Amino acid sequence: MRSISFSKVWILALLTSVIGACAVNPVTGRTEVSIVSPSQAIEMGIQQYEPGQQSQGGVYHIDEDLNAYVNRVGQKLASASEAYYLPYEFVVLNNGVPNAWALPGGKIAVNRGLLIELEDEAQLAAVLGHEVVHAAANHGASQMSRSALLNIGLMAGGILAQDSQYSDLISMGSQIGSAAWMASYGRDDELESDEHGMRYMSIVGYDPQAAVELQETFVRLSEGNSSNFISGLFASHPPSQQRVDANIAHAANLPSGGIRNRDAYQRAIAQIVADQPAYDAQESAVAALSDENAELALEFLDQAVELQPDEGQFWELRGHAWQMNDNQDNAETAFSTAINKNPDYFQHWLVRGLLRKEMGQISLAEEDLHRAEELLPTSSSAYALGEIAESRGDMQAAMSYYSSVAGSGGDLGQLASAKVVRYDLPSNPGTYIASTITTDNQGRMVALVRNDSGIPTSDIKVRLTLSSSGLYRDYEIRGTLADGQQDSVNTGIVADYSLYSLRVIQAIPR
Repeated sequence: MRSISFSKVWILALLTSVIGACAVNPVTGRTEVSIVSPSQAIEMGIQQYEPGQQSQGGVYHIDEDLNAYVNRVGQKLASASEAYYLPYEFVVLNNGVPNAWALPGGKIAVNRGLLIELEDEAQLAAVLGHEVVHAAANHGASQMSRSALLNIGLMAGGILAQDSQYSDLISMGSQIGSAAWMASYGRDDELESDEHGMRYMSIVGYDPQAAVELQETFVRLSEGNSSNFISGLFASHPPSQQRVDANIAHAANLPSGGIRNRDAYQRAIAQIVADQPAYDAQESAVAALSDENAELALEFLDQAVELQPDEGQFWELRGHAWQMNDNQDNAETAFSTAINKNPDYFQHWLVRGLLRKEMGQISLAEEDLHRAEELLPTSSSAYALGEIAESRGDMQAAMSYYSSVAGSGGDLGQLASAKVVRYDLPSNPGTYIASTITTDNQGRMVALVRNDSGIPTSDIKVRLTLSSSGLYRDYEIRGTLADGQQDSVNTGIVADYSLYSLRVIQAIPR
């Protein structure tokens, strides 16, 4: 029987211990697999809450009373939860896409774009109650646990199938099976959140029929291919007739009637309703900017600012339009106005910092970019700060910034990776240039190298060392190797190549 190494046994033991990690779902009372403790889930939610807000428009800042209102409704529902002790928070995000989400530990957000689609406080309660269940039932932590288990399971499957002609089939089968299981489990999470969210609504006095109406509306909108909903709520909370039918059944088992509070809700959202024409003009401006029509964008933004002069997003877009028209001074003024309107949103600081860097206002740009990084670290701000540090000759700081961007994907990720490689390659050529020894058909040793650096590289030198004596000889690979290209040099030495070692001692980036 084929033996399994100690390291493989250790990984399998880890898999077994992870599978054995269980927790009780506070909402259902069921014991479920979990590798994330309640305290870890709360900490993760706290850490990700503000970045999540910043990355999706920031907190809605025009009407602070709306945030207070949504939080009051949310806290009422949270008090009915079995996990009432979680540090629940509810915020409204300045985002026109209809959506709502919950992080582990009770950190919940709802977009203004969804609020304007609701009719009354009971429908708001249906949305927030649903998200409270996601948090209370540890759905986020369970999702992470399932993902981790699947990764470990695939690793274990690969270990057991190693050296087997069936290993590829085993891996493929595992992935297909896990994808189907995860999709099914996601639907279960949604149904569970609907059911218990309605129960919370009923406990605090809301009419659970509002949850039925909400799902009926969402199904109609999904059938009408509403693009805003498809890109928002429907992407993370897909509606279905199954959910409508389930909600009807749940409502039949709960006391009928209850709080609707339509007038109170309409008063609460009055500002975003009044400002909707301004946000519509904003969308038209974004479309004009996408078509590189700055003049038309400014016309729409003039309308938006006239309707709601305190919205920072309108002023930032004006800055982009002026930038497109090569009017940097007007652009800087517009970006500064956006910051004055909403100093707590990272993107206003980021775009002004990037513009000031372009204008040569390096110290001011650095201040803006650091502030943007404090609010939300991004590849754009880190790369720009890296360029500023590099221009000052502070390569240690520059490489720290570039390293944080490298691997992030996209154009900046590639540029940052190239910067890191160009800086590090001369000192550590063997990290980026692969080398091995082979032989030709006459038994002479051949030094084979491959450029894995990601950038063109030349002047590659390798050192062939006789392990027993330390005697060595250096060889040069002439010309430039593109990324992924390989070349070789024949040493002319006939010997047992297992007695020799080969390493790259020089490589120059091009």
